[in-house]
Amino acid sequence: MPRPLPRYPFDILVNPLARPGADYGAEQAAVLDAPGLAEARRMIAAWPGYAPTPLVALPGLARALGIESLHYKDEAPRFGLGSFKPLGGAYAVARLLMREIARRAGGAGASASVADLLAGRFRDLAAPVTVAAATDGNHGRSVAWGARLFGCRCVIFIHETVTEGRARAIAAFGAEIRRVPGTFDDAVRAAKATAADAGWFVVADTSDGVDAEVARDVMRGYAVMAAETIEQWGAFSKMSGPPSHLFLQAGVGGMAAATCARFWQAFGAARPTTILVEPTAAACWFASLGAGAPVTVAGGLESIMAGLACGEVSRLAWPILAPGAHAAMTVTDDAAAECMRLLAEGRYGDAPLVAGESAVAGLAALIAAMGDARARAALGLDRASRVVLFGTEGATDPETYAAITGRSADAVAPAGAI
Repeated sequence: MPRPLPRYPFDILVNPLARPGADYGAEQAAVLDAPGLAEARRMIAAWPGYAPTPLVALPGLARALGIESLHYKDEAPRFGLGSFKPLGGAYAVARLLMREIARRAGGAGASASVADLLAGRFRDLAAPVTVAAATDGNHGRSVAWGARLFGCRCVIFIHETVTEGRARAIAAFGAEIRRVPGTFDDAVRAAKATAADAGWFVVADTSDGVDAEVARDVMRGYAVMAAETIEQWGAFSKMSGPPSHLFLQAGVGGMAAATCARFWQAFGAARPTTILVEPTAAACWFASLGAGAPVTVAGGLESIMAGLACGEVSRLAWPILAPGAHAAMTVTDDAAAECMRLLAEGRYGDAPLVAGESAVAGLAALIAAMGDARARAALGLDRASRVVLFGTEGATDPETYAAITGRSADAVAPAGAI
């Protein structure tokens, strides 16, 4: 007999700004519109190594939770980089280079395409370009990979608690690494200031709302993950209607906004109940939705969920998530670590999964909510619920993964190891 489901501490906020029955309107389309998302899908599908990542059914865990179904979008195999991030950072690098080549070459470069970049046809114009980014790990790896793929220089800024394993993984793609004191938000500011002085281009997955085009491209790329999920969901013949619930890791909000937007466009008023999930120590969306406006969360923001350890929301994501998220939850590091072990063990009879620290926040929130009657009622979770989780990373830091789960990614599932 499998162990009973654990009980996790959590906080929950029913979003006072939510508009559950609203259409995807002009304010949302100004951030992410259907043509822009379709263009990202078309371009990314042409990259070498592209393939949709699997949407994995977890019937054993669904039974243990007492819901109809549970599916997990496993991003560990994405482009061999172990996370969904290449969809955003590398896509934004490509789009930036296409615009810059057109500017530098005039008419001759106006028709530069991703195929041209991959073939090195504008190498002399791309090589002098430097892209910079701040990261907790995965975004920086994505930008560095994109810079190498498309032929430009890359400098990545990391903060003081980013592990050496994550730093080495970024440097392996030829990026220069600069470590700065403070938090992720301090690294964001350092990247922006240095790039402004040096004439570099910042590839950020967050925006203050002033310079938003690159962050919008990042979000367009992220939406490819959601588009794949919707198509894969439709292939499950026994499913009636859309998923009932999405649990989305928040971070700065780019992935959550892109996913919320794509499901909102696809299903309208019937779209899933959408819950944002953050570490207890870095809950900027929880605080901002509660305040009714973006606010900054101070402090060290330290969490093993490194990709979610952010203190400031993306202003670009706000017009989508403020009305589009139904609720927000916070979960603890202990809950995340236990969920990593739960999936690695295949504890409830499902195939083992390699899930990194940030990948399991949604699962931790789901388990926590199902163990609390008031949370279940607030979110409308019951035996008819059809839940989708987004496993946004595999073992992107192999040493940390092994320390938490007690086994290597190869030992859990060889195909999921990086």
